Amino acid sequence: MVRPKKSSVDRRSFLKGAAAGAAALATGPAAIEAQPAEPRRAVPPAMSAEAETATPSLADVMTAERTGSDYMVDVIKSLGFEYVCANPGSSFRAIHESIINYGGNNSPEFITCCHEESSIAMAHGYAKIEGKPLLVLAHGTVGVQHAAMAVYNAYCDRVPVYLILGNIVDATKRVPGVEWAHSVQDAAAIIRDFTKWDDLPASLTHFGESAVRAYKIAMTPPTLPVVIVADGELQENPIPADDKTHIPKLTLATPPQGDAGAVAEAARLLVAAENPVILADRMARTPAGLARLVELAETLQAAVVDQAGRMNFPSRHPLNQSERARAAIMEADVILGLEMADFYGALHLYKDQMERTSTSITQPGAKLIAINSNNLFIKGNYQDFQRFPEVDLDIAADAEETLPSLTEAVKRLLNDDRKRAAQDRGARLAKAHQHALEGARDAAAFAWNASPISTARLCAELWAQIQNEDWSLVGATTFVSKWPQRLWNFDKHYQYIGNAGGYGIGYNAPAATGAALANRKHGRLTVNIQCDGDLMYAPGILWTAAHHKIPLLHIMHNNRAYHQEVMQVQIMADRHSRGVQNCGTGTTITGPDISYAKLAESMGMYGDGPVTDPKDLGPAIRRALDVVKRGEPALLDVATQPR
Repeated sequence: MVRPKKSSVDRRSFLKGAAAGAAALATGPAAIEAQPAEPRRAVPPAMSAEAETATPSLADVMTAERTGSDYMVDVIKSLGFEYVCANPGSSFRAIHESIINYGGNNSPEFITCCHEESSIAMAHGYAKIEGKPLLVLAHGTVGVQHAAMAVYNAYCDRVPVYLILGNIVDATKRVPGVEWAHSVQDAAAIIRDFTKWDDLPASLTHFGESAVRAYKIAMTPPTLPVVIVADGELQENPIPADDKTHIPKLTLATPPQGDAGAVAEAARLLVAAENPVILADRMARTPAGLARLVELAETLQAAVVDQAGRMNFPSRHPLNQSERARAAIMEADVILGLEMADFYGALHLYKDQMERTSTSITQPGAKLIAINSNNLFIKGNYQDFQRFPEVDLDIAADAEETLPSLTEAVKRLLNDDRKRAAQDRGARLAKAHQHALEGARDAAAFAWNASPISTARLCAELWAQIQNEDWSLVGATTFVSKWPQRLWNFDKHYQYIGNAGGYGIGYNAPAATGAALANRKHGRLTVNIQCDGDLMYAPGILWTAAHHKIPLLHIMHNNRAYHQEVMQVQIMADRHSRGVQNCGTGTTITGPDISYAKLAESMGMYGDGPVTDPKDLGPAIRRALDVVKRGEPALLDVATQPR
């Protein structure tokens, strides 16, 4: 490319001088007195149409050299980012401009968000589908504070999010006013307690190395958010003529496998067990994780309880005992926990009462085995690591990466007697699975014709419309009583992505949008059961989906309340013997009811509803799906029962 002529004026100094000069011209008393009085007349445009569209006369000074932000974009491109999500901000304006002009707005493509929390949550959902991060830009102090809740969700959920923060470190370079309020000594300190690594590069070479290092760290299990702070001067100033910058090579680290001796001992315990049970939470990082767990479970003919932090195990597999999780755990003599976020909680029964208690539901003497990469990285301030589980064998490693060696060790130990015992166990588990499935179907029939519509009917009607499609459910199912897992046939890794991680409300709608963005190039039908309270945290995400034509069906679970909190206040009212008649105060979203269909339409998205009669639900879903299949987002508002 042709190298432009050199300038001795940096961009920020020029802007300061221009601003000061304009102020002097506007307020100088001599200039005012020199003007003769004349009749009032129409004020002409500030500049001609030609001047507005032509290259500014001072552009040579402004863009005389290839700037640091151009090099930063070269590094960003080398890392393979497909998209960059951001709410625009002046502290990263140079990177923004370089992405869309120097980088051609391609790899990464700029996705405009209306809130930083939505940007991060989109990255969160995208990574759980695509298996790699997208880039997020955030502006100074205010941007990172807006983003903080979503970063915390990703941290708790062990998801790689890559964040570049704009900041102006040198106080003498800040324009008076807003740039001071939006700058900070240590930008990453705001979120350091819930990120894996951060850095403030002092040179372009430093930026290149740290940017590549950050990607590598984010992608090494446990995968977590990382932060690079890009100084405004480093972005905006010309690259020195004698600069020796280059783009460092990215080589991802091999995920850590379990120690061979420990894996052999785990295999011995599992093969000797009469009733082994496997619990899996955030185990399947990739499609390989699901296949590997199926192989291990079938080799052992062991019960599997999918905790649904990821799509770990096929829902209709005969060994899937998730619907009868407590019974399976109570029967177990050996329990293997794979990337469990809360191993202790899965094995105990809690009572939320004046004196809180927990009781183990495991057999006396049951052996506990843990394979978990969380042991490789943990911090103390935020308490997402849960109660301490007293396990018998603790393997600090990535579970997905360790499963092949564990399966091979199990196969070596299986003699004819143990194979026969495994086959008998598998037959019993298959019958229990079928019985649980039939029980779930029977339970779903209750309140089938009720209005507001039951969550079971909502999920069943949606399943009837998508079951023959290549579908992906990208919303959490906790608030609809996990009916999809109980009724649908999940057998692909991308068909479910888990929940928020940190249980922060405001995650679901933007995370679903990010997941739909990842699914778009694969031609998958993306659906999301969307809670009303969650959407209202940042409804601007609907505009982002419409603007960027991200095909996604939101079906509103519109129970007109933060129902989790309704129940919490009911617990307190019951405990205090005061009755529950007032528990809707401060917890419901009524008076007025929100029209989510009109909200969607106002954002340029197809909107329909509210559907109140269950017989109208199926046809309404079909109409909305037709829109999504055309490549556009749609929202269907459904008036629902609480859970």
